[in-house]
Amino acid sequence: MRLAWLFLAWILIEIGLFVTLGGRIGLIATWSEVLLSGLGGIMLIRQQKRKVLGQILDDLRTLGDPLTPAAHSALIVLAGVLLILPGFLSDALGLALLIPWVRNVVIENLRSRARMAATDAAVHAMLNPRPRFDDVVEATAEEIDEPTTPPRKPSGWTKP
Repeated sequence: MRLAWLFLAWILIEIGLFVTLGGRIGLIATWSEVLLSGLGGIMLIRQQKRKVLGQILDDLRTLGDPLTPAAHSALIVLAGVLLILPGFLSDALGLALLIPWVRNVVIENLRSRARMAATDAAVHAMLNPRPRFDDVVEATAEEIDEPTTPPRKPSGWTKP
């Protein structure tokens, strides 16, 4: 539900910015901004697609940390997607993600949240251990003969 409210707020802010900024800069400039930012976003995503695999392979060859460059690349792709979306707020956020120190702050924030989630999961696992189940099930079996019933006469409702 919270995500739905955030999405609605995002749309309302974008509409408000289109009305106010579009009224100040004019219709042609607004359309130009939307089209140029969309093209820039597409070019950015294409560039990252070519660059990311080589960068990760180089980090693996040199025994470097492949996660940080991958996170930077993912955030640059997100910036490209935000630039493709029409709107001034999405463009501002997309341009902000192109700044390296902003990406570093986002990555560190995500790392700390991942550490907290992993710590919470470990604490939960220690406090609530799962019961261990073995693969062997011990049981006894008893063979039962099929009962013998005398043949019945037809009821008359069916044909013999």
